[in-house]
Amino acid sequence: MTRVVIVGCGIIGAAIAYELSLVSGLTVTVVDRHPPATQSTAAALGVLMGVISHKTKGRAWALRRESMARYETLIPELEACNGYAIPFNRQGILMLGFEGENWHRWQELATIRREQGFHLELMDQPTVRSHYPQINCERVTGAIYSPSDRQVNPTTITKALVAAAQKNGAKFNFGVNVEGWEITQLGHGQKLCQRLNTASGSLPADWVVVAAGLGSTPLLQSQSMPSGVTIKPVLGQALKLRCGEPLGGNHPQPVITGDDVHIVPLGGAEYWVGATVEFPDPSGEVQGQPQQLDSILQGAIAICPALAQGEIIHQWHGLRPRPEGRPAPVIGPLAGFANVLLATGHYRNGVLLAPATALEIRQMISGSI
Repeated sequence: MTRVVIVGCGIIGAAIAYELSLVSGLTVTVVDRHPPATQSTAAALGVLMGVISHKTKGRAWALRRESMARYETLIPELEACNGYAIPFNRQGILMLGFEGENWHRWQELATIRREQGFHLELMDQPTVRSHYPQINCERVTGAIYSPSDRQVNPTTITKALVAAAQKNGAKFNFGVNVEGWEITQLGHGQKLCQRLNTASGSLPADWVVVAAGLGSTPLLQSQSMPSGVTIKPVLGQALKLRCGEPLGGNHPQPVITGDDVHIVPLGGAEYWVGATVEFPDPSGEVQGQPQQLDSILQGAIAICPALAQGEIIHQWHGLRPRPEGRPAPVIGPLAGFANVLLATGHYRNGVLLAPATALEIRQMISGSI
């Protein structure tokens, strides 16, 4: 049996564990110093902007396309395995356009997507007003509707991935710190990680996958292992509101986005609203600014005025892992190591790209045995 140790159990680590648990001949062990889905994943809104993204070619589009396709099979797969529903909004994403919007650019994207087998619908203001009465169209000049894009509850799906992987034989160790790596030299500048040492024991490893988000860089640097990537935190704040009735009544309930504000329907007249994008100060510290969250809320109310009557029932923040000086995400071998893979630094697209990341890691490992 080939032994795989995954460090980190947000949605990335959990998705990798699940996909690897489907491969015969592997034993999968996951370690995380936190419970699953309690760090960056817990702060995410789960908005899956794949088709509506302006990424149209290369690896960025390939990852999105692969993830969107896998989600369509993954959700029913996990629901059947675990016996409970995963909140998964199939009503698409509506992106609003305002004065100065480059509609020619959106028409070009719609043409590309049609050639790729997807549909984007460009709407004028009267159509938006008719289809989505919850929207204040005073500033809206039109909208783009993507029926193929989705939204998923990040915490629920992460826990579902863990539960399904456990049923397939994967082992999870939470509250466990990695304290050391046992490394041997292979020659030709290559090294091999033979085991990870933790407070609860030693874990032999034929493969190590580092999926620890913001913890990835310090984890590797603590062992004098230059990762070749520095991951910095970017803070996001969000709110959950409860309204008296669903916005727009019985009209469709897609995710509505505009001016970098997301309004995410959860059912039961409840909505997530977010999220801020707050970078570290020169000292590296990042703290949530109340005025930025208030600006997001006011932006959401400007789009859907009925939110002003909503009750704020939850407020939270989290840190997104953003690679410095290179594109997100970082997926592939750790330089200088024959058996250490990185799956980290997904920034604002961790939930979106988790399935494709897991499939890439699965191919790298299963293709070697």
